[in-house]
Amino acid sequence: MMLKPELISFKLCPYVQRAAILLNEKAVDYDITYIDLKHKPDWFLQISPLGKVPVLKVGEAVLFESMVICEYLDEVNPPSLHPAAPLRKAENRGWIEFSSELFVDLYRLCLAQEATECDQRRATLRSKLERIEAQLGPGPFFNGPDLALIDVAIAPLFLRIDLVQELQPLGLLAQLPKLQAWSAALLQRDAVRQSVVPEFRGLFRDFLGGNGSFITKRRVE
Repeated sequence: MMLKPELISFKLCPYVQRAAILLNEKAVDYDITYIDLKHKPDWFLQISPLGKVPVLKVGEAVLFESMVICEYLDEVNPPSLHPAAPLRKAENRGWIEFSSELFVDLYRLCLAQEATECDQRRATLRSKLERIEAQLGPGPFFNGPDLALIDVAIAPLFLRIDLVQELQPLGLLAQLPKLQAWSAALLQRDAVRQSVVPEFRGLFRDFLGGNGSFITKRRVE
């Protein structure tokens, strides 16, 4: 009998959301525990070597790092969402690593407090999104018609881009039709919609406003 996993989470963390999406897609029964990263409980620091979420507890075992967790969950809950061909699987893993950089770029854009910094951060993120656009085929997902682990990995980025767009018309996906289609296909999936708390949009806006985010202060022409 498989042990029921427990996901340790912070409500706004995109890396935790990767694991939650995969658990939802695989219809895995799991528990979730939310912590405050500004006041990390001692028990969490004792089990998380890096002091970061996500952490997945499986019995006495503890896993950390989002894609390590996702790879484990994918393996023990078949069928795998990775491509079967070794070369294509390796290519997917490379682009998953690339997508992780985009989370950092978007975070920096969201926290930019002045116009010049905002524009610079937008340009950095936009250039990387254009590189992904060039990799995409007919879709709707990265490898074609079937959902893969790379789709799970990038879905939290698209959710946050969608929320940023509500605040500012930054045009991050403008003239990138394949990325737009990919984003739409992922954001309409139940596994993605149900991977965040109901109050997520409000929490995200409050986080940006509380940190003086420039994109909450003006409209970009």
